[in-house]
Amino acid sequence: MNPLIYERQVFVYHGCDAAVRDRVIQRGEVLQMSRNDYDWLGPGIYFWEHGPERAMEWAREQKKRGKIEKPAVLGAVLNLGQCFDLLDAANTEVLSRAHSEFCESMKVVGSEIPKNEPLHSKDRDNLLRRLDCAVIDWILNRLEKRSGVMYHSVRGVFQEGELVYPESGIRRRSHIQIAVRHPACIVGYFLPSFWQDAQGSNETTF
Repeated sequence: MNPLIYERQVFVYHGCDAAVRDRVIQRGEVLQMSRNDYDWLGPGIYFWEHGPERAMEWAREQKKRGKIEKPAVLGAVLNLGQCFDLLDAANTEVLSRAHSEFCESMKVVGSEIPKNEPLHSKDRDNLLRRLDCAVIDWILNRLEKRSGVMYHSVRGVFQEGELVYPESGIRRRSHIQIAVRHPACIVGYFLPSFWQDAQGSNETTF
C-alpha cells in the first residue's frame, strides 16, 4: 500500500461542550482521545467528515444525557496521514481476515469475544461497537509492530438511523467518521463562521 495515497486534507467537525471548544481555540488545548471500549473505530479523537450538523446533533444528544452543558461544534483541518480507510476495499479485506485471527487469539487466552450491542431497546444500529473497536485496535497495533508503519487515523462510513422513506437503502443519520489516533494529524482548528452569533456561540437551530 502506498502511504502517500492518504496524504490529503479534509475539513472535519467535532461535537463538544462550548467550554471545550473555547479552550481549544483560545488556549491551544488538545482534544482528549476517546478510549471507550465501544468506540466505533477504536481509540482516537473523533470527527465527522464534512458533517457539522451531525456533530451538533451529537452534542445536543450529550446535553440531554447530562454530559455537557452547552452544545457546540469545533471545526478542524485534518491530514489523514497513514489512514486505515474502511472505504478502501483493500482495508476492509484486511479487517475481515483480522476478525478470525482476533477471535482465535481471544480463545487461546480464554477471554470472551466482545460483541456489538444495542444501547437501548429502540437501538437498531448496535451503537455499542465493542467488537469493531477491539478488532480495529488489535489489527492496527499488530500491523504497526510487524511493519513499523504507524497508522495516524481510521476512517469509516456508517449507515445509521431510520430509512429516509420506505424501502430506501439510505438512512437519515448516515455519515463518515474519522478517529485520529495521533493528534499531529490535526493541522489546525477553526470556528464554523456560518454558525457564529454575537456572543461567539455556534449553537443553532436546523
